[in-house]
Amino acid sequence: MDRQQQEESGLHFLDYWRVIRSRKEIILAVALLVILTGTAVTFMMDAQFRSTCRIIVKKDNADIDVFRQQSVSGFDLTFLATEYEIIRSKKILYSVIDNLNLQAIWGKKYTKDESQLSKKFCYDILKKRVVLEQVRNTSTIAINATSTDKDESARIANEVATVYREERLTMKIREVKRSMEALETEMQKQSDKVAQAEEAVEEVRQKHDIIDAGFYTPSRQQLSELQGNLISYKVDTLARKARLEALENLDGQDLIEASGLIVFDSTVQAIRQQLMDSQLSRTFMLQDLGKQHPDVLQMNAGIEELEERLAGSLQGLKTGLRADYQVAQAKYAALQDELDRAREEEIRVARFDRLPYEKAQRNLRIQRSILDALQAKIAQEGIGIQMPRSPVEIFEPAEPAHRPFSPNLLLNILLSIFVGLVAGIGLAYFIEYLDTSVKTVDEIEAYLDLKVIGVIPQKVKPLIQEGPDSPHAEAYRVLRTNIQFTRGGVGGGAFCVVSGGVGEGKSTTLFNLAYICAQMGDKVLIVDSDLRRPVQHTILDMSNRFGLTNVLLRDVPLEETIKTTSEPNLHFLPSGKLPRTSIGILDTQRVRDLIKNLKARYDYVFFDSPPIMGVSDASIIASEVDGVLLVVQYRKYPRVMSARAKRLIEGVGGNIIGVVLNNINVLKDDYYYYYHSYYSHYAHGVEDVEPAKELATAEQAEERF
Repeated sequence: MDRQQQEESGLHFLDYWRVIRSRKEIILAVALLVILTGTAVTFMMDAQFRSTCRIIVKKDNADIDVFRQQSVSGFDLTFLATEYEIIRSKKILYSVIDNLNLQAIWGKKYTKDESQLSKKFCYDILKKRVVLEQVRNTSTIAINATSTDKDESARIANEVATVYREERLTMKIREVKRSMEALETEMQKQSDKVAQAEEAVEEVRQKHDIIDAGFYTPSRQQLSELQGNLISYKVDTLARKARLEALENLDGQDLIEASGLIVFDSTVQAIRQQLMDSQLSRTFMLQDLGKQHPDVLQMNAGIEELEERLAGSLQGLKTGLRADYQVAQAKYAALQDELDRAREEEIRVARFDRLPYEKAQRNLRIQRSILDALQAKIAQEGIGIQMPRSPVEIFEPAEPAHRPFSPNLLLNILLSIFVGLVAGIGLAYFIEYLDTSVKTVDEIEAYLDLKVIGVIPQKVKPLIQEGPDSPHAEAYRVLRTNIQFTRGGVGGGAFCVVSGGVGEGKSTTLFNLAYICAQMGDKVLIVDSDLRRPVQHTILDMSNRFGLTNVLLRDVPLEETIKTTSEPNLHFLPSGKLPRTSIGILDTQRVRDLIKNLKARYDYVFFDSPPIMGVSDASIIASEVDGVLLVVQYRKYPRVMSARAKRLIEGVGGNIIGVVLNNINVLKDDYYYYYHSYYSHYAHGVEDVEPAKELATAEQAEERF
């Protein structure tokens, strides 16, 4: 069974190869057309030069931060993706267009009247010519610019990098300036509050005639300390409350991003960094592996575990902040109680008129502390904005290219060859799919359920012209042998050679078969029974004045119509002239008597009948002879015509002994393969009939073909 499957697989491959060989002219023509077209288009294309400027993109931080320690963030894929869009945005590219005056330059290049192009049109062109690439696992971006001018491509790439760098710098400066303007507004408001508090203090001092404002009793000293501590605890409690509310109002990715800014927790930050690294690794892993790959599944499990740990840590962080806030509230409440007791004590030990003054003093100190904080923040930001920044660093400026980037002649030719061959092969298989004619022995045996007993090569002439030593003679010797095999090894008989349509080569096949039989010692008679289009007399170069029609009409005796040929054992009965009234000439009884008479005189009698389709003469002869040979020409008529011919022969009781596949193109098709295949297959089916003679014939045929 395994061997049979291998043979069927091999045959299947050879069938595909046969299609390619038989349609090689179409394949080569299509391939040549595509190659020439691709090459011509390549030569007609303008040379494109590409220049590359490489930059390092970092987040907005000062090169030296004198007030706080900068945190080192990990690789952020979304940050670079955002920067891609910023670089290709209209804001950047419009500035490039203006700086390089591309509207005027490209207007002279792309318009006949050299008018200036619109900025939107230039933007569309520039966006297509600027291509960004990011080096994996780095913050490096390559800005590739393409142009027909190699100097222009370098200028565009460098200008895009320069404009982007300046935009990043100015963007940060604008943000800081807006923040400082807001701080200055708040500082002005706070200055007004301080002035009001000072006026209130002076008013109370004058009203109560307080001279020594710096004198403190022990209770007043304690009250002052408690007041200061209360303010600190209040600010601290409010800060803790703000942090807690900020975290509780966030969830999901916002909570993860804000947790590091609101409360710095090393555990949360470590888990978050591990999660980001794992997600990035999974992204790159999916580029090479499938979603169901074990490594990807393992990575997904690890990410889920990190997400659970991160969620747990964030929940613990919220719980800790909540507890911390509650403790601060308790401390604040305790301090408030202590302050209340100190106030009562102060009331008891101090005069009642000092209370308004101290309240005013306390309010003044609070307002001044807030003002001092705002002033310090403004000064800090003012110094920070003056610090050098380099969010974008151009470490490899673009240079003019030495050779064109496109078109790539070699690549285009190779692609043209590939596309041409694929298109040619596809067209060949499509034509083969549409072609329903007979192409192989296997198709005949599968579709007609008949054995192929002869395979005749292309361009075969009558053997009387080619001579007995013609290389084509062996095909007819094999055919004669197979006819004997089909009849159980018994030679001789009357046979009819028919075809489904005109021009399938039945007359030549019949003549050459009769000629070979005569050469091998058989007494053979060729009867040209194609009364409407006789051919055999032209092959033998004989007169067709008297013949079969005269015998059937009993005008001339049979002996006078049969003619001898140059081959001693070969005789010929012409068709004769067809009378005007041909109805009834080929009568069944007359044909039966004639065949009986001829079989008594000759070993083989071959009838060259007209095509079986549409003519009743062939049906009458086929029903009376010992066997019918159905000739099918390779790649001429659809298979349904041969099937129809078979049904017509079987319908009148004809005995089809086999099919002769005619006009096989040896150069295009695997003729030897199919010949060997059908012959070996047929030989195995008749092992009981002269096996030694059959084997010798097969070996002889293989040596010749």
